[in-house]
Formats: sequence, C-alpha cells, structure tokens
Amino acid sequence: MLDRLPQQIDPVAFAEKQRALQGQIPLTKLSRLAGLLLDNNGQVGIDLSFSKDGRLAVVRGHIKADLVLECRTCLEALHLPLELEVNLAVVQSLEQAERLSGEYEPLMLEDEKILLHELVEDELLLAMPDFPRHDFECTPFKQSTDSVEPTTKTSQQSQSNNPFSVLAKLKNIGD
Repeated sequence: MLDRLPQQIDPVAFAEKQRALQGQIPLTKLSRLAGLLLDNNGQVGIDLSFSKDGRLAVVRGHIKADLVLECRTCLEALHLPLELEVNLAVVQSLEQAERLSGEYEPLMLEDEKILLHELVEDELLLAMPDFPRHDFECTPFKQSTDSVEPTTKTSQQSQSNNPFSVLAKLKNIGD
C-alpha cells in the first residue's frame, strides 16, 4: 500500500504488482463534481486494490463521500452520503467492454496512465441521482413576489406580441 495517493496511476502496472490505495481526496479537487455541490468542503475516502483476474487488470474497492447537493424541489441543502462498491476491469476497446462478465464495469483506457481523482470523480458522478430530492415531502420553492416588477406599458406590449398570450387568455376564460 502507498502512503500517499499518487496523481496518476497505471492500473495495469498496479494490477501486476497487486497494489492498494487508501486515502482521501479533497472534494475541491473534483472540479466536475464541485460544480454540482452546494458545499465542496470535505473529503472522499478511497480504498482501492488492483489485481488480475485471468488476463484482466481489475480495480476493486470502496469509495465513500458525504455530498451536499441542492434539492430540486425546495432548493435547500440535501445531504447525500454515498458508499460505492467499485468493480472495474481495464479495457482498451468497446469490443472488450462488451465481453466483460456482469461482475465488472469497464474502465476504458486511452493512455496507460489515468488521473486517480478523475477515476474517483467518474464513479461519484455515475452514482449521483439525476434529480436530487429529499426523502421527505419538502415544500416547493416559490419565488418571492417582492422581486416581481409592476406591469408597464412595454411589458404589456411584449405580452400581446407573445404567441402564447392567446392561450393564457383562453385559460383565464375557463376559470
């Protein structure tokens, strides 16, 4: 096991040497993920081991993170604890990926080395919900009426030029 996490890893070479990586990666280092978070303070814990399964280089282990997202219903903070099990097999082509057993997900390598934090970030992004929401029924976000501008002559003119203004009038007639 390495004392310090490397920036780049060669999964095939690590698998041949049966290396293991344990440590933490700051959330601030995961730029694609950080843009989706309300709070990017914190760490992602990793425990990965590299080995061979026949001719395949494989990566197994766990990734653990506590993420703070924005609830899509109420726009408040949503705490999402993630504990992921990682079972990846290194492949160089789509054909190899299709031949993998159901036990493994493909880890497509374009070069020999990859950035460790990008591997971890990819796994976290895949595990995140498309529309994060609280488990309980939260109140939908409502925009305050204080920020709404009073109707002016120019806004009335733009509403009359709006092709959907006819539909709005029809909707009001039915009330």
